[in-house]
Amino acid sequence: MDRVFVVVGSLSAGLAVVLGAFAAHGLRGRLPADLLATFETGARYHMYHALALFAVAWASGRWPSASLTAAGWLFLAGTALFSGSLYVLAVTGQRWLGAITPFGGVAFIAGWLLLAYAIASAR
Repeated sequence: MDRVFVVVGSLSAGLAVVLGAFAAHGLRGRLPADLLATFETGARYHMYHALALFAVAWASGRWPSASLTAAGWLFLAGTALFSGSLYVLAVTGQRWLGAITPFGGVAFIAGWLLLAYAIASAR
């Protein structure tokens, strides 16, 4: 699993950079400041959790466990739900998408808790 999370984390980090650059260069001046900030928040949390996948990969190499694997998948789900909903909300202006964002936040929190649990309980 460690290789999977390094590859997926690398691709996710690259996508976060692309989307951040798109916001800075393609959306500035085209979106109101509040929606641009929303998009940038999505990109920031996207990058944080791409890097979290590297932590999962590192830990999986030392202490393989189902909890670590679940943490990695939760980080990916959180990225899709949290960052993805913010990206679409910012570009479309559809505010109802903000109702999806907290589910991504919960996935992020659960991923961090599982990561901590897996490392703390490793033998």
